[in-house]
Formats: sequence, structure tokens, C-alpha cells
Amino acid sequence: MHADTGGVGRFEQLPKWLNLVPMVLQWIWLGLRHGSFTLPSAANPGITSGGLVGEGKMEYFDAMGETGRAATARHVVIIAAAQRGLRDLLLRMQDAGLDFPVVAKPDIGWCGYGVRLLHQAEDLADYARRFPAGADFVLQRYLPDPGEAGLFYMRHPGEASGRLIGILLRDYPVVLGNGHDCIATLVAKDARIQRGSADPMHEISYDATRIPLPGEQVRLSTVASTRVGGRYRDGSTLATPALVAAVDAIAKDMGDPATRPFLVGRYDVRYRDEESLQRGDFTIMEVNGAGSEAVHAWDPKYRIRDVYRIVYAKQRRLFAIGAEQRRRGHRPISLAALARLYWRQQRLIARYPASN
Repeated sequence: MHADTGGVGRFEQLPKWLNLVPMVLQWIWLGLRHGSFTLPSAANPGITSGGLVGEGKMEYFDAMGETGRAATARHVVIIAAAQRGLRDLLLRMQDAGLDFPVVAKPDIGWCGYGVRLLHQAEDLADYARRFPAGADFVLQRYLPDPGEAGLFYMRHPGEASGRLIGILLRDYPVVLGNGHDCIATLVAKDARIQRGSADPMHEISYDATRIPLPGEQVRLSTVASTRVGGRYRDGSTLATPALVAAVDAIAKDMGDPATRPFLVGRYDVRYRDEESLQRGDFTIMEVNGAGSEAVHAWDPKYRIRDVYRIVYAKQRRLFAIGAEQRRRGHRPISLAALARLYWRQQRLIARYPASN
């Protein structure tokens, strides 16, 4: 955890729609070149839309072999159609070996929306009550390790091993106490956190009037997304043969290597320190597929043209993998079906309880 979140990078200062325009334009160009705008969905044929949009977290967990399951935080899915009274929920937790605190998260989610840290049974009852009917959510063991990373993995079909094309380091929004300013004042002095505190889908869960001690770090959010004031840094230099081998073993143990390989994704993990991460010692929180963005490029140190250079390279690799998968008989999802998944996901996100 880093108390100094730094300034807001130039790329982040652009309106979201504007910084997406060049990415969308290259996606269209690649789609025209390859004859399919949804070609990357063929990269992970065992996952809904290949993980472009609309898939559930449990799809990845269910696809894992023993290697991945051993590295993943304990969890249980709460099925919408099942009884969701508090007693039933507590029994499900008990059966899964879970105890408070736990993290609740939507099965179909994005960018930390609907993710909440629950400390007691009353919190769980409130979350279940506020969660949209007909949608599933996941309860997962809270991981106290201070480091969080996104490990971007890609493997071309037929290659013996994959590689990490980037490592995203997430810094949670934190303030550093000085002994006389309250948390609200410290937040007001931090441009990045101030921007994030205005998110209507995020609930402030700290005492804004408290005055932290000098040098005390106060974490302000369960999630580390930039939308709530977190910071993304490029940690690609931390890649080691041991780390790459650990991720590669998990990815190659997902799905059926012959018919439903897992070739593209991002493993969101927690780790104790950078040395542990480099040894391949981490715990998986969740997995994302072909739609995972190369947001390590959002490191404020990068110029705007550097951001697009990194993102464009990832898109080209993604389409190349999809093209080879199509040649091997895996059909990409239709554009209409992808659009339906997207709008379903957006409607759900709008109804989730606020993150905290």
C-alpha cells in the first residue's frame, strides 16, 4: 500500500469517452482486417464471449484445475434462485469454511461495482436484501495482504508456454495523517482521491471527521479502482521466470487444453510484498478474460502516446490469437449476442449495492 498516490496522469484527465475513441477505432480496423469485430471472443472458448463482456466470475473458478483452485481465495456462490435468508447464507458460509470478514461481489461485475467488505451477519443480510433479485453473488475470504496486482497473460494457440504482457499494480486510495487534519481535509488535498469520492456508486465507509495520527495511513476503500481514487502503476519489471511459470501453470490447467483452452486473461491477485510476487507466491481473487484492459498503461508516468502504444499492442495480439482460434474451428460470438450481454451487464451494474 502506498500512501503517496501521486498526481492524476494526463490520460486519466481525458473524458472517458474521449480516451476510448482511438482504442475503438483500432478495434474497428482490426475487425475489418480480420473479418470479425468479435474475433477475440474465440480466445477462451470455454468462457461466455471469451470474457469480453457479460461472463460470470464463477465461470473462471469452475474452469480451474487443482493448480488454480489451490491458489484461489476460498469462496462460495450464492445462487439467486436459492433461499437467501440470513440463516441460509450463514450456513453456506460455514459449509465453505468462511468467516467474517468476507468480501461480497457480483458474479457478473466490472470495475469493482457492487463489491463490499462485510464485517458481520447484519452486513450480509443488508447486502443480500439490496442485491438485485435474479442475480448471483459471490462471498470470498477477505485477503489482508497489502499488495494487489493484475497479471495479464497471453498464450498463442500451439505455444508450449504463455507470457505476461503486463503487470498492473493497484494502489488503494489512502491518506497519510499529520496529526491535525481530519480525513475529510486530507481527502480534499488529494486530487486523485477527491475525484473518486464523487462516484455515486461508491459509499464512504470511514469516519471523515477522525484525525489520523502523524504518519498513520488510512485506507479509504475496499476496492482499488481509479473510479474511487485508486492508482494504477506499471509493475511489468517485476516479472520473473518463477512468476511467469506460476501463472502459466494455472492458465494451462483451466478448461480443456484441446477443446476449450484458456489463452487470454488477467489474474487479479493479492500478495504480501514484491519479493513474494516475484516468487509466484500470490492468492487469486478473480480472473478476467479477453475483455481485461491493459490498464497498467494508465501509470501516470506514461505520456498519452505511450498509453495507446501499449493498448494497441495488446489489441493486435488479442486479434491474432482469435484468428488462430477461428482457424482451429472456434467460432466468435455474434455482434448481436455480444451487445445483449453488454446491456444486461450494464443494467445489473446500475442496480448493485454501492461498493465500499
